[in-house]
Amino acid sequence: MDWKFLQGLLSGVNKYSTAFGRIWLSVVFVFRVLVYVVAAERVWSDDQGHFDCNTRQPGCTNICYDYFFPISHIRLWALQLIFVTCPSFMVVLHVAYREERERKYRAKHGEDTRLYDNPGQKHGGLWWTYLMSLFIKTGFEITFLYLLHYIYDSFKLPRKVQCDISPCPNLVDCYISRPTEKTIFTYFMVGASVMCVVLNICEIFYLIALRIVNLRHRGSVHTSSRKIYPGTDCDDSKSSLKG
Repeated sequence: MDWKFLQGLLSGVNKYSTAFGRIWLSVVFVFRVLVYVVAAERVWSDDQGHFDCNTRQPGCTNICYDYFFPISHIRLWALQLIFVTCPSFMVVLHVAYREERERKYRAKHGEDTRLYDNPGQKHGGLWWTYLMSLFIKTGFEITFLYLLHYIYDSFKLPRKVQCDISPCPNLVDCYISRPTEKTIFTYFMVGASVMCVVLNICEIFYLIALRIVNLRHRGSVHTSSRKIYPGTDCDDSKSSLKG
């Protein structure tokens, strides 16, 4: 997987993120992607090859490994990283859509006119897109954490598992390679994921609170304007065009 390509795409998201969003990107790159690429992949590289069972029955070891590890931690984390970063591209695409509308608007009405004060400013439809991306990312994070715990019953890997699935002749003991090291990395990745969930929730509350403050401020400004200029309508005619 080309993580540099993913990093290049997400770097564009950083321009339109809040302070919480920038911290989230840092956590994803430093504590998740970097740890995944540099260390975690190597820890699980010998996962199946060093899964030993105390039997020579052909096929027993493979069947037991598939039963206890239906999907590898490393592949599940790769899917998780892809799913939780993709919603951020919604924001980049929406900004690109705004910039294209701005270009067409200027071409039609002149270079001195503007449809948006700043295409990357989180107002109108872009605010909703950004908020929706946060809810989707949080949902994916929680879903993958649940899947990891559901598949393995715990975030801690046992040293020994017992298997009696055919073609195993009887109840056999199987031993996982480097269970302590893998447990440490599992807890680390889970902790980083939980941190991302907390950051997403904080950013959601921050955006909603900031929106409420702005709406109240705008309402007080409109009320003051109507008192000074009775009978006037202070709504911006271009607000209906923005999205």
